[in-house]
Amino acid sequence: MVDLLTLTLDRQTPEKIQGITQDFTWQWLGEGLLQCTPKSSYAKTIVLSAGIHGNETAPIELLANIINDLFAGRLALAERVLFVLGNPEAIRQGVRYLENDMNRMFCGAYQHLKQDQETDRVAELEQVTAAFFEQSSVEAQRYHYDLHTAIRASLLPVFALFPYQTRPFDDFLIQSLDAADLDALVYHNAVGKTFTHFTAETFQAASSTLELGKAKPFGQNDLAEFASIDQVLRAVLSGQALPIRHKSSIRQFKVIHSILKQSEDFQLQLSADAPNFSTFQKGEVIATQQTGNEVAVDQQVWILFPNPNVKIGLRAGLILTEIE
Repeated sequence: MVDLLTLTLDRQTPEKIQGITQDFTWQWLGEGLLQCTPKSSYAKTIVLSAGIHGNETAPIELLANIINDLFAGRLALAERVLFVLGNPEAIRQGVRYLENDMNRMFCGAYQHLKQDQETDRVAELEQVTAAFFEQSSVEAQRYHYDLHTAIRASLLPVFALFPYQTRPFDDFLIQSLDAADLDALVYHNAVGKTFTHFTAETFQAASSTLELGKAKPFGQNDLAEFASIDQVLRAVLSGQALPIRHKSSIRQFKVIHSILKQSEDFQLQLSADAPNFSTFQKGEVIATQQTGNEVAVDQQVWILFPNPNVKIGLRAGLILTEIE
């Protein structure tokens, strides 16, 4: 039994770092990193990550429960999986990150920052993920589900973002997100520095960042709210049929623009608690700053991740249009 979350919170190494259960072999690869490989052949090789932002605790608890059920034999493992708890020290401190947002540091971006434990961690995650994919069966399709919760409330509470790519998007990934009762899919329009962009770009994985409600401290999450994605991840790992969708059709959006904070006088024309997917009509001012105002040019646009408190040079929001 490997209780990855407890080991991570307690800064502990397990007594054994590898072993065999009835269904699979496992290997502890370092803090917050656990690899499990079924004894039988597998069709998918999957990275399941959470805690890239340390205060987004519900997905961390979700993965911890899945791991516990695998070791207890309550969940069968049919696919190879790497479990990742992304930023262990931020998880222990209950903060989003220590110095810099780790989800802007992949694809080598960490090399341009002052070295610290977060840049070292991103380098480690890139190396471990590379080894995991490269040591998997050549025929296996690669997947990555990176689980998050949002800083603020959302008018469409659960949604997924796809990293920018020029190849077609994977059918099974889209089907699994649809089955998870997500409200919306958002397609990026430019190269990024996120964990999912790294896996999609470098390893051609079918990758998605999932936003599953609002960030809360450990012990304050109602995991029943996450039942749909939990059910889907368990179906994917055990090779079972995906559940039936219960909601109305999933909505689809594309990013048309990123708002960059370029000066200290930057202001978003939104209340501090405005939810994700708030709208602006054509001609309305979205943000003001010395370098020029941001104005809605389409008939209606939506804003995602509005955050005026980012450092200068970083993204303060995404502007979306809906794909009919």
